[in-house]
Amino acid sequence: MDLLLLSLLLVTGFVGCAEFASVALVHPVIRRLPVEDQVVMEKGLLRTFGRVMPVGMTAAAILAGLGVARYGTVWLAIAAGVLTIALVVTILGNVPINLWTGRIPGGEVPLDFQAKRRRWDVFQAVRGSLQLIGFVLVSISTAAS
Repeated sequence: MDLLLLSLLLVTGFVGCAEFASVALVHPVIRRLPVEDQVVMEKGLLRTFGRVMPVGMTAAAILAGLGVARYGTVWLAIAAGVLTIALVVTILGNVPINLWTGRIPGGEVPLDFQAKRRRWDVFQAVRGSLQLIGFVLVSISTAAS
């Protein structure tokens, strides 16, 4: 059994599916809640997703890079690029808004909360899609080998 390939599949599958589910299934529901409840939900998600995903997304990009070095396939090279771009989008786009959201005092709703979170949604759609595409490319590479 190839542990690198297995790890790459498991990590990219988990991260890609979780991030895309956040875009397609979780956040559309949150957006229909009263804004006070949106603040509570977003802060709660920072304590769950926010603890796991930084590690998972970084590991996905690193594992894909290691996969390229070991196997040299075009599919893995594209996957590594896509996963790296997703990580950059996260760091430059989502993280600053997440840090801002995490500092909102309990019971408060900043006037610009919804505008900032809608901007976060755009970054989330990009990174969630890229993470899922990365997983698909890893899967294609695995199936082709």
